[in-house]
Amino acid sequence: MKALLVEDKEQIREGLKRLLELLDIKIDVAGECESVKEAVIVAKACKPDLIFLDINLIDGTAFDFLEQTEQLPFKVIFITAYEEYALKALKAGAVDYLLKPVDVDELKIAIQKVSDLPVATQRKNINTAKSVWKNDNSKLILSLHDSFQVIELNDLMYCESDKGYTTFYCSNGKNHMVSKTLKEFEQRLVLANFVRPHQSFMVNLGFIDKYDKSGVIHLKNGIKIPVSSRKKDAFVSSFLNKNKH
Repeated sequence: MKALLVEDKEQIREGLKRLLELLDIKIDVAGECESVKEAVIVAKACKPDLIFLDINLIDGTAFDFLEQTEQLPFKVIFITAYEEYALKALKAGAVDYLLKPVDVDELKIAIQKVSDLPVATQRKNINTAKSVWKNDNSKLILSLHDSFQVIELNDLMYCESDKGYTTFYCSNGKNHMVSKTLKEFEQRLVLANFVRPHQSFMVNLGFIDKYDKSGVIHLKNGIKIPVSSRKKDAFVSSFLNKNKH
């Protein structure tokens, strides 16, 4: 069986390769990728039988990758951290997944299950999961020190990350800090009209008043958000597409 590892963390890929070597079934790792763009190219070139697919990649999600490779007849085993909305989607589609860090016994079970499942059946299940993932994006539940806070994403102006903590700033003047990095929320927020113009910020496109070409976003409440040079082109593209009509 030829496999492709699509995961943006090298240590997870290395650990998975070591576990695959312990299995009775022979699995050849034909390639490793960390982005949607790279994975699409490699999958079309090497035509794998099985893909171990991380939900959140550096330039998109697993579902972005699957939409671009619908014609390829591979099986999929998702890999994910314990993230509420990802697991909800995968369970809704009855799709096999592995939680990080991957356990060898769970790996064996997942491979056996997908081996016995027709590709067409799994793709149908994955489409169900994709529908749940993409449509369940109106609210975010934050685990605070002493409570669970529900946030309407349409009311969330921006998020700021600092030293492993992320603060959510809402239009009603309230803010909420959680002990998680911005990366853990990024793909969830991208689906809800947010962009990441800087390593430390994610911004709701609906709250942007203007963008200075010098590299500064002005929100409608007067807050200024920097745009890093590395992310400038991607941000400007998203900003113009949102406001072109």
